[in-house]
Amino acid sequence: MNTLLPRSARRLVTSVAATAAVAGSLFLFPPTSAQADTDTDADPDPGTSANATAAAVALPPAHANFDYQIGGAYTPPTGVKVVSRDHTAAPAQGIYNICYVNAFQTQRGAEKEWRDDLLLRRDDGTVVYDGFWKEALLDLRTPEKRSAVAEKVNGWIDECANKGFQAVEPDNYDSFTRSDDLLTDADAKAYITLLSEHTHKRGLAIAQKNTSELSEDRATTGLDFAIAEECGQNNECGDYTKAFGNHVIAIEYTSKGLSTACRKWGDSLSVVRRDLDVVPVGTKGYVRQTC
Repeated sequence: MNTLLPRSARRLVTSVAATAAVAGSLFLFPPTSAQADTDTDADPDPGTSANATAAAVALPPAHANFDYQIGGAYTPPTGVKVVSRDHTAAPAQGIYNICYVNAFQTQRGAEKEWRDDLLLRRDDGTVVYDGFWKEALLDLRTPEKRSAVAEKVNGWIDECANKGFQAVEPDNYDSFTRSDDLLTDADAKAYITLLSEHTHKRGLAIAQKNTSELSEDRATTGLDFAIAEECGQNNECGDYTKAFGNHVIAIEYTSKGLSTACRKWGDSLSVVRRDLDVVPVGTKGYVRQTC
């Protein structure tokens, strides 16, 4: 487990991401014909594969120079070939772009942007929150609710596709571990399968964000590559490579984590260290280091 923060610890501040976007950023590619279908799928049978259209999507280049910009977009450093940005930002010109969405929890203070019945509640009616980030968890306990949540998130994925992103990073796959036992890993897998199917229909790849213990289920959930926070720090990068090969992006937040990830995985995986708040370059606290 993460020794610093709960898993899936990185979040953006939407206003920062929006205002810090680089003026003049251009879309990398226009939407393809495969990206025209925006219908939301019904909840799949958990035993079926979500990989029917996965073969058509382009994965991020393995072992590429990567930058994590979910806290605010800026001109990528020289040599960067892959970047992840919030869905409200524009993709960077001329490189591979991953689109971040907070898919399993609300943004902090954004509960009213969701239907009241889609917030996860205890028997006494109180909302369950991610304890560190104070984000409300979304209710994924029934096929109907999973489909309703997916409909909203798929709208963001449509934005990503229309802007020219090549992949999606749905955060908080592991929120079931912070749900007071109200959610299960089966709920999480059934829901992310809906997102995978829609993402592939739009011609985009989809990442597994953290949650190494579910990596072995990638064939049924339809996940294409992994974005792993602090896998060096927690000595779990190998858990991801067993499932995804070298299509793993490792993000560290400490010098020790970076050192470990570089020593063990720097020759095969994309590895970067960022500051804990993932602030844009030029902002106090900004840190970016690679192997």
